[in-house]
Amino acid sequence: QVQLVESGGDLVQAGGSLRLSCAASGNIFRVNAMGWYPQAPGKQREFVACITSCGSTNYADSVKGRFTISRDNAKKTVYLQMNSLKPDDTAVYYCNAIIITNPPVWSEYWGQGTQVTVSS
Repeated sequence: QVQLVESGGDLVQAGGSLRLSCAASGNIFRVNAMGWYPQAPGKQREFVACITSCGSTNYADSVKGRFTISRDNAKKTVYLQMNSLKPDDTAVYYCNAIIITNPPVWSEYWGQGTQVTVSS
């Protein structure tokens, strides 16, 4: 089975920075689009950033200029550099990926989430 394992979540003060990572492993032929989706307590999961296999990126307006998504194709890993963190950024951040496996099949996967807490 394909797995997405996230790491890097922590408790930080407002204005601080964190770098999240999500590594894909398993029987993978190709990792296509990858993205980050935070979910705050009592709220729906939201989109903050994604990156295609070609490197094109997209961000939610709330994080533009503060967050940067990137990927290392050799390591099958996506990163989210989060700067100038705000208390409203507090959430469990889930990694999502569209992956083609062997034998060829297209599937969407989610990681287990990593907690980001930003104190006032």
